[in-house]
Amino acid sequence: MTAFVYILSNNTNTTVYTGVTNDLPRRIDEHRRHMNPDSFTAKYNITKLVYYERHENGWDAIAREKQIKGWNRKRKNDLVNSLNPGWKDLFPGLLEE
Repeated sequence: MTAFVYILSNNTNTTVYTGVTNDLPRRIDEHRRHMNPDSFTAKYNITKLVYYERHENGWDAIAREKQIKGWNRKRKNDLVNSLNPGWKDLFPGLLEE
């Protein structure tokens, strides 16, 4: 089963959130609509998809999520910058795939 690790940011790119899911468009839509109003992403309005990577199985994705969550902010920024230097919202492109 394919799984995804993703990084979301707020509009000013000052706060990031790293997550994992098996359905990336659905999960990002949930964040964007603040389905859980008490969540970290809702509290800080973290709705912009700035990075994601696909994994062949959930175990690999979970391990990668834990790895990224353990990084400092500079290293997370470097990861995003390596593939999305403008920190553009990648969510619209997901809907076109």
